[in-house]
Amino acid sequence: MNKLYLWGIIVTAVMLLFTYMSVAGSEGGLNGDIVNMLAVAGAVALVLITVFVVIKYVRQMQTDTAEGELADESWDNIGEYKNPVPMGWAIMFLGTMVWGMWYFLVGYPVNAYSQIGEYNEDTQVHNDKFEAQYASITGDRLIEMGESVFLAECKICHGINADGIDGKSADLNRRIEANVVKFVIENGSNNKLLGSEMPMPDRNGLFNANSGALITDAEIDAVSAYVANGMSGAGADVYAGTCAACHGEDGKGMDFVAPSIATFTPELVANVLTYGKKGVMGQMPKFERLNAKQKEAVGAYITDLSK
Repeated sequence: MNKLYLWGIIVTAVMLLFTYMSVAGSEGGLNGDIVNMLAVAGAVALVLITVFVVIKYVRQMQTDTAEGELADESWDNIGEYKNPVPMGWAIMFLGTMVWGMWYFLVGYPVNAYSQIGEYNEDTQVHNDKFEAQYASITGDRLIEMGESVFLAECKICHGINADGIDGKSADLNRRIEANVVKFVIENGSNNKLLGSEMPMPDRNGLFNANSGALITDAEIDAVSAYVANGMSGAGADVYAGTCAACHGEDGKGMDFVAPSIATFTPELVANVLTYGKKGVMGQMPKFERLNAKQKEAVGAYITDLSK
């Protein structure tokens, strides 16, 4: 007997035995369980078909010789026969195209039902109901709501007391720290803190009007400490000559120009939650799962917290 056929018989027997032992050893086995019986039947068919196909094509490779007309082109002296596409391949290819069009247009059209679509619709309905129900909340109730959202969404990074967990994230009990100010001055900012594209240039675009030159390292350190110290102390002259034109003399910002760097505002916090923020500590993600009212509430809570 040809060794190829002998190996085919051996592999078939081993695979069928393994299949039988796997099913027979499972709970329930083959005791009239139609599911297990169908599984075994499918496994047997798969084994037989696989072994048959492998033997057929291996045998064909052993005995067949190439024939047909060679194409004129060759690559590295490797020719190509002008053999037509096998009929079975052509039928399967065309059948796949037809099935694909049927699937997308009829079998499962793009606008058909999906669990994700249903979830998104239900979420939108819930958010609309939430915003309508809580749209009028202001004052202390809005701050209380913001605290609840903060504890659910923000405390993992900023800490339960919003203190930044020993420098792992921003301390929200104060508006800004010196290292944050320095990072922004040196690298610029375009975090949409005003809700629009109003980029702040890096140090190469910051002139000190008092000296008529680009801001220096010493001036950066001085103004960073000044801003972080609540707009007081040394560095006031650098701030007046370099920063006040955009952020205002009191550091509370100017509409459509620059955000407040003296205090938090609900709008500022909401924009950070909407667009995210890149800073000295890394990238803060967007919070797209929060609706507008929740962002406003967090902004009110942070603003009240840092007073």
